[in-house]
Amino acid sequence: MQNRLDQLIVELDKGLRTLFAQPYSVRSHPDQDIEETTMSGAEKKQAGALMRVNHTGEVCAQALYSGQALTARNPATTAALQQAAQEETEHLAWCERRIQQLGGRTSLLNPLFYAGSFTLGSVAGALGDKWNLGFLAETEKQVGAHLASHLDKLPPGDQKTRKIIEQMQQDEARHAQEAKQQGGVELPLPAKFLMKKMSKLMTTTSYYL
Repeated sequence: MQNRLDQLIVELDKGLRTLFAQPYSVRSHPDQDIEETTMSGAEKKQAGALMRVNHTGEVCAQALYSGQALTARNPATTAALQQAAQEETEHLAWCERRIQQLGGRTSLLNPLFYAGSFTLGSVAGALGDKWNLGFLAETEKQVGAHLASHLDKLPPGDQKTRKIIEQMQQDEARHAQEAKQQGGVELPLPAKFLMKKMSKLMTTTSYYL
């Protein structure tokens, strides 16, 4: 019981740091060698809004993985979730710095989305490791599709933002593949549908708020 309580405290601490601390990336920022190009005010606003959505998506990912790790039963599953969470922290750092460079801000709704995602992750973890990993794989699959749509919406000259999103895509695809290799099962269609609807709510609101 004490171990579970200790783990809960650790995950709550991660949540506070995700929401309020400056994220840090071990890897170099993908866009560090790319020069900034001249963009109009409208183009910067568009790119900044898209990156705000991506940042909120990474906040949700952190919350999901923390909730899943808290209720996962297999240490190997917990380790996989923690590794994915570490790379999502790097994504947070990349998105946050790019938002600042574009003159934007992060979403005001991040604490609310974090709380909801943490609860959802905890439920997924409690269902068992094969469903836990399946949930991870489906999450990453949907995030990958979401990032692909953003590449189509970016201002053509914004190569710095594009490079960040492309690297995030690669990481998410790898996370999904690793989850499947470790035993993640295909989620039923109603679960996938519900996840897509929740994702739509997040992306729509965080684009503006």
